[in-house]
Amino acid sequence: MEERWKVKTPEHVTLNFQLAGLGSRGAAQIVDSILLALLYSGMIALLIFTENQLDFMLEGRGWVIAFVILVLFGIQWGYFFLFEWFSGGKTLGKMMLGLRVVKEDGGKATVLSILIRNLLRIIDMLPFYYLIGMVMVFLHPQHKRLGDLVGGTIVIHERKKQRSKKKQKQTLVEKEIENRDLKSGQLVIGEWERQSVTKKDWDLLKTYVYRYPTLKPEEKNTMTREVAEILLPKLGLEDGTKSKDELATRLYAAYIELREEWEFHL
Repeated sequence: MEERWKVKTPEHVTLNFQLAGLGSRGAAQIVDSILLALLYSGMIALLIFTENQLDFMLEGRGWVIAFVILVLFGIQWGYFFLFEWFSGGKTLGKMMLGLRVVKEDGGKATVLSILIRNLLRIIDMLPFYYLIGMVMVFLHPQHKRLGDLVGGTIVIHERKKQRSKKKQKQTLVEKEIENRDLKSGQLVIGEWERQSVTKKDWDLLKTYVYRYPTLKPEEKNTMTREVAEILLPKLGLEDGTKSKDELATRLYAAYIELREEWEFHL
């Protein structure tokens, strides 16, 4: 039975998440550990090669070893922090298992929360290979390790996208998407923002993208501005840009990211 985590937003929207348990989190950790082991092996091989090629003095060799130790520590800590920061809460292992780190309220994990949860890996790894972390994930009702508790984060399963097997002829919408060189995955919409989208929001976005190619330039600008003012803040995609063409591109990119799940809901 899937374990769920429900969050009530200020807009009275209930968000439902499937929590990642010990099995899926452990599998993602194994993948990440294998990748890190390959990086470590590369560093050690580089050290051996360097020592064979250069005639280090005894005291100089100590500096090289100390440098390598610092680099290995940076890889171990930086790998998780940087990937979760720049990939929206996902390491390579989490990507493969379909997992993501988010805040307890379902929003996108902040830099601070990611920093805290990864700094505390030092404790979760004790006494050997995440024993404390595994015990906590197994026993905690939301499957949290110490880093999640202090950082205010949870690990969830991302919703799987459903794919239609039917091939449809290229429409005006698809031509517009092609002209703007847009593809799935180019725009990151957080899980909280995805689940806060209502049927009314989706209908507005779908109506916009279907009408846009048929409108006159003045009508395109007006409709783009009005729809962008409503939807982009809700999707976390507003950054102050005034370019109507850029706003239209973002709305079309949002349509691409949301259509597969919404087309099967309606």
